[in-house]
Parts: sequence; structure tokens; C-alpha cells
Amino acid sequence: MALTPPTDAELNVLIRARLAALGIDLDQLPPGTTPDPETGAPGRDSVLASLRSFLRGTVSALAAYQLPAGATDPDTGKALSQQRVPILYPSNSTEWRKA
Repeated sequence: MALTPPTDAELNVLIRARLAALGIDLDQLPPGTTPDPETGAPGRDSVLASLRSFLRGTVSALAAYQLPAGATDPDTGKALSQQRVPILYPSNSTEWRKA
């Protein structure tokens, strides 16, 4: 069974739920796509459109990434095993390794 991509409405529900869990309420933004002239806050619809675009593009590409497994060349396997693990604050790790 082929996966069907989520609709805009489904993504809006996901985005609002994830942001609400972080304490962010999109209803505080001005409605529509035009920014608020006083504060410069972006319009709610443009924020949702941007986040939908991010979810459709970046997240699926990151989720699909896998390191090559079962490398037949020993040098390739050794190189892959030596890759650094992604960490949140690399500068702290760099300083820690210097000590």
C-alpha cells in the first residue's frame, strides 16, 4: 500500500500540536499572510505555509537518510565507523576532548 502524503489541514494540526506542546500559540500572530505593521510579526498563514514546506522537504529527507551498511570494501567500512556522532553543542565536545 502506497503512502499518501498528508494534506495541508493534517500538517496544520501536527504543527499546531507540536508548537502547543512547546507553549507556542500561533493564534497570537496576525491572521493572513501580511506581517503586522507595528511589530513585524509574520502572518499566521505564512508561518504555517513555511512550516508545512519545511516538514514536506527537510524532515522527510533527514528521516530517509541512512549510513551505508554492509560496505564490502574494508577501507570504506573503517571510514564509516569513524564518523562523528551528531551532537547538539559541538563546541563543548571539542573543548572537552582537548582536556
